[in-house]
Amino acid sequence: MIVLGFPENIAQSTALAAALGCDHATIDIHAFPDGESRLQLPPRLPEDVLLFRTLDHPNPRLTELVIAAGGARALGARHLTLVAPYLCYMRQDMAFEPGQPVSQRIIGKLLADWFDALVTVDPHLHRVATLAEAVPVKTPLCLSASGVLGEFLHARLPGNALLVGPDEESAQWVSQVAAPGGYAYGVARKERFSDTDVRVSLPAVDVRGRPAVLVDDVISSGHTMMEAARGLLAAGASSVSAIATHGLFAPGALEGMRAAGIGEVYTTDAIPHATGVIPLARLLATALRSSPLVSRSSY
Repeated sequence: MIVLGFPENIAQSTALAAALGCDHATIDIHAFPDGESRLQLPPRLPEDVLLFRTLDHPNPRLTELVIAAGGARALGARHLTLVAPYLCYMRQDMAFEPGQPVSQRIIGKLLADWFDALVTVDPHLHRVATLAEAVPVKTPLCLSASGVLGEFLHARLPGNALLVGPDEESAQWVSQVAAPGGYAYGVARKERFSDTDVRVSLPAVDVRGRPAVLVDDVISSGHTMMEAARGLLAAGASSVSAIATHGLFAPGALEGMRAAGIGEVYTTDAIPHATGVIPLARLLATALRSSPLVSRSSY
């Protein structure tokens, strides 16, 4: 078995290969002046290949991913697993207006056409129950980083810290993040009026003199975090920090969060970023070893 990594994720893909005890190679990409890509893979590949690419900024990366999958098949791969810690195009799971394509289904089918298995972490699944509904590969593996985030916080936070989820959908997830440290937690209520206009109503929990941590699966525009942070500080929190699985960080998001009073911001390395200090290699490797995805491979 071999892990093939793309240049922007090289630290993460090599860490996964090391955790699995298998070979690793980097896919070289040459960009032509017209924007097309030429890929270079190893000249020969084993039957079991893991392609590692996180899919933020997805449009060019999806094209290169499909080229790599097709190339891997031609070079000897018989079982292709996509390890995509961040999975794109999951939010559009229905047509919100007439004429809108349901991109989740379209991109999900594209990936299922090329890959036998998919491993991802905390995908943005809201109106579908399982990853298989969104991406109908033979073997889907949907992991949660809640335990990893909880262990990270447990090593850093005092026992009186309060964890706050941004909306009702986060209730079960924030409880799992709070569990390793035995932290108290609350769930806010969020009303969204646009991509940048949200209203957050804080839970009825006494935050006075306590450090508060905002917990979410994705930070994109950061506006939910900003609104919640202002409310927590006004209510007497001694400090506010934020933690999330995926740090997408739209332009100005991190700066806006700092201006709103959020001190430390932590994310996993699912998406490479300065805040991405929580590694996922152990979580991914443990799941891969215990799943049928690589059961016939030798390490």
